[in-house]
Amino acid sequence: MPSTTRQALLQALSAAGGAYISGQQLAGQLGVSRAAVHKAAAALTAQGYALEAVSRRGYRLLGGDPFCAEAVGPYPAPVQVYDTLESSNRTAKLLALDGAPHGTLVLTAHQSAGRGRLGRVFESPAGKGVYLSVLLRPAASAQTATIGAAVAVCRAVQELCGLELGIKWVNDLYYQGKKVCGILTEAGTDLESGRLEWLVVGIGLNLTATAADWPPELAEKAGSLYPGGPAPVSRAAGAIARQLLALCPAFDCLDEYRARCFVPGHWVTVCTGTETYAAKALAIDEEGRLVVQRENGRPQALRCGEVTTRPARTE
Repeated sequence: MPSTTRQALLQALSAAGGAYISGQQLAGQLGVSRAAVHKAAAALTAQGYALEAVSRRGYRLLGGDPFCAEAVGPYPAPVQVYDTLESSNRTAKLLALDGAPHGTLVLTAHQSAGRGRLGRVFESPAGKGVYLSVLLRPAASAQTATIGAAVAVCRAVQELCGLELGIKWVNDLYYQGKKVCGILTEAGTDLESGRLEWLVVGIGLNLTATAADWPPELAEKAGSLYPGGPAPVSRAAGAIARQLLALCPAFDCLDEYRARCFVPGHWVTVCTGTETYAAKALAIDEEGRLVVQRENGRPQALRCGEVTTRPARTE
């Protein structure tokens, strides 16, 4: 049974959102015989998909998808799938140093030492999210790639799940007031020329975690798209990676990033690592920097740092 038939059947059933599709309709849609549809359905069931076949009604897909490379869907570069890793970014960087091609996707169900920005730990509850890293060659700037990754996740989630995410500058995504996704972009340079050779964009998206899966200090802040499940885990990874590659290398999506970013217009707490202060967030400039203004101060553009929205100038 060609894997392309299985992938096409999986895509058709996924798009149906749990509704039945007749074998005859699927055969016509996929351009194969009804016997081929039956064999492909049996193969998907054997792989662990919750696929239901009912006489005179057809086929439908129930629940989430199994964690495997095939569920990622059609993808133009190598896909590496792991049950657990120390960090998907670390593995992707090792693959980059070994000459892995542009677009290489590293996907894991669990990170034992996931990392966020500013050296923080990124909590990755096993089997509760999708943790992926994409290798980009030729590379853009890390700031530009991070902006592109945020837009890519928003597009993928909207396309696959029908859910709308908001962006908190620079790299956090929110749903229903809680953080559901973080992004960490890391670069590799040529030691002799100093030129940027590649970027690894790491993305962690919370899918089925509940408050009980988080440490107490995160339970009020962290959220997920489908608390308690099920969720389209591997398909979400494939959708995100494809959206990211489609934006590369131009990453011409700053206007969309601005439209999705909810920070401008709010008072924020800015933490630069050397100081913390209150400021009014004004706008995202043409370089993706956040323009802020302290009270009685001049506007300044932040290239990095951490911001937290606050209800007013003082709390």
